[in-house]
Amino acid sequence: MKGILTLLFAAGFGAAALAQDGNKTPYLTKSLANDAINSVVVETSAGGIFVTGRSGEAPRIEVYVQDNHGHELSHEEAQKRLEKNFDMTINVSGHELNATVRNIHEHMDWNNDGLSISFRIYVPKEVSTNLKTSGGGIDLSDLSGNEDFSTSGGGLHVKNLSGKIHGKTSGGGIDVESSSDEIELKTSGGGIHAKDCSGNISLLTSGGGLELINLKGTITAHTSGGGVRCHHIEGELTTTTSGGGMDLTDMNCSLDAHTSAGSLNVQMKHVGKYLKVGSSAGNVRLQLPSQQGFDLDMSGERISDHIISGFKGDWSEKRVNGSINGGGIPVEVHSNNNIDLKID
Repeated sequence: MKGILTLLFAAGFGAAALAQDGNKTPYLTKSLANDAINSVVVETSAGGIFVTGRSGEAPRIEVYVQDNHGHELSHEEAQKRLEKNFDMTINVSGHELNATVRNIHEHMDWNNDGLSISFRIYVPKEVSTNLKTSGGGIDLSDLSGNEDFSTSGGGLHVKNLSGKIHGKTSGGGIDVESSSDEIELKTSGGGIHAKDCSGNISLLTSGGGLELINLKGTITAHTSGGGVRCHHIEGELTTTTSGGGMDLTDMNCSLDAHTSAGSLNVQMKHVGKYLKVGSSAGNVRLQLPSQQGFDLDMSGERISDHIISGFKGDWSEKRVNGSINGGGIPVEVHSNNNIDLKID
């Protein structure tokens, strides 16, 4: 075992602002240049966690300490509070970095003694992580490996990751960008924004909306707490909401989309193997590409009576069964309200 450092310190539940830590003076910096780190394990009850494999950064771990209200402390005051209530251990063994924070007292005066402790960790790109905190956000960037991370007190920010990416939070939103392979992210306390990602993607929130932009692969995205906005999706998308409407544009995929709390607007650039859309609480507007063939199964309170070139079958006010351009791709549209279908 090498590179061992053990300290005693106190921590509060206030979450440190990771974006601001880089502008502050670290309480502690430890070099990791000689350790060839390939795994990072962090467990803390207070503070944020930042891990990056960005090139050009010297491998190191930095510890930032603030009071319970986010104010920077002198080194002496921070050390005094640290030694009073908590145990922190930082060590490297077998190319694995471990940083843990544990409370050594059952009861503590959080108002006077509470602290927010954040970790900023700079490592090589080929690194896996296992991160847990209940008091701050988690920020991961420029890594390729197995990333497993969770927090109950902050948001998740993920950028330029590849590999297996599993993260969850019950206390904030999720922002994932330019990442690939296997992505599974969950929150019950905020919205999800995903951009420029590919692979097998699973996104779940019960506390906010979904915004998906330029995704490619097999995608599932569900929310019970907001609307859904998608633009330029390729592959296969399954999405539902019980908390808002849907606006899906420039879609080039197989699609299964349903809402029970609003209207649904779908503009298909190209339809994959199937299309299933529905709303139980709003109107449905659907635009299909004119160069493809479809088998239509539609039902609603009232269906638009636009003249559809190449349609054969039965078209009534509340029901449509038939084909366009000789048929082919199954299209199911169901609504308790109005349906407006256009071919462009």
